[in-house]
Amino acid sequence: MTFPFVKPVLAAFAMAVCAWPLAAQRWQMQYLYDEMKSSLTINDLQCPSATHCVAVGAIKERRGAKPVGVITSDGGAHWQLEPLKEEPYSLFFLNGNLGWMVTEKGLWRTGDSGKTWTKLPKVPGQTEPLRVYFADENTGWAACTNRTVLETHDGGAHWTRITAMAAEPGNPLFSAYSWIAFANATLGIVMGANEPVRRERLPDWLEPGMTLGTRETPHLSLTLETTDGGKTWQSHSKPMLGEITRLRFNPSSAGLGLVEHDQSYRYPSEAFEIVWPNGQNQVVYHDEHFFASDVWITPGGTYYLAGIEIASKLREIVPQKVKVLTSKDLKTWTPAGVDYRATANRVFLGGAGEDAMWLATNNGMILKLVP
Repeated sequence: MTFPFVKPVLAAFAMAVCAWPLAAQRWQMQYLYDEMKSSLTINDLQCPSATHCVAVGAIKERRGAKPVGVITSDGGAHWQLEPLKEEPYSLFFLNGNLGWMVTEKGLWRTGDSGKTWTKLPKVPGQTEPLRVYFADENTGWAACTNRTVLETHDGGAHWTRITAMAAEPGNPLFSAYSWIAFANATLGIVMGANEPVRRERLPDWLEPGMTLGTRETPHLSLTLETTDGGKTWQSHSKPMLGEITRLRFNPSSAGLGLVEHDQSYRYPSEAFEIVWPNGQNQVVYHDEHFFASDVWITPGGTYYLAGIEIASKLREIVPQKVKVLTSKDLKTWTPAGVDYRATANRVFLGGAGEDAMWLATNNGMILKLVP
């Protein structure tokens, strides 16, 4: 006896199986800090290769904080806590071995994927670095407080101040640069902001009405741009709502940026396509119920937005469910599966290629994208 519907059903089943790897991609928990009477706060994540990944932060205890790195050298199969001497702010890796770390008290350099660190001399002037970027093992830049950007030509041993932004308006004491990105070897950008002085008030959780009822006000967005690989720079400023916190480019110079807004604003964040230097940037995603805190682009052109679902507008206080969206065309965004245990106030993305992607939460979890 034959069943005429069997072949079509089997064919459809085969097509579904072929489609499973893309549809079934999900973010799987690889590391979870779960110790009594302490918590791990992660401040940054960098994954310089498919096998090496480094997260940095501090273990908070009643007696104080212990700076640490969380490191894998086998693609995430095992993670190891390594002590650090100063609480870290951010990381930059040039390759699988060579990297720099910005801490509360200065700069550090590693040559073994973050297992050991050597402290570099203090930067000059009354400023503190927040993030660094290196074009090679010698040439790099530091985004700093006090409306300062520094450059080095010896790997961070000595720094000099770039003076292009000296004429920009706004009080330098309330101005800082916080992000550096290069679209290619010649086009680079440093982003910052001048924040208005706000009155002292209680923490958000003690006066939620004030937090949510205060309207977001414009401030100066600061930009420093180069078109010759950092030999010369031009500064710009303009008023805007929100703050640009992320700019990412892939090797083909496709760009994706992120604006974060105050908790009272309609959209918690907005992702925008970067068409630079000759195009017009356009918002490609915003949602009242999704706060994105990081973006990513793979070399093959897959876009990621990572953040949290908004169940409470006090997102800086209440950890909420982690959510990740992906797109190939910046028009259709598809949610990916995320381990149900993953909650956060903020998340960080890191990756090396198409198939090595990690996500860290500010509260001590690390997830990997798996088929």
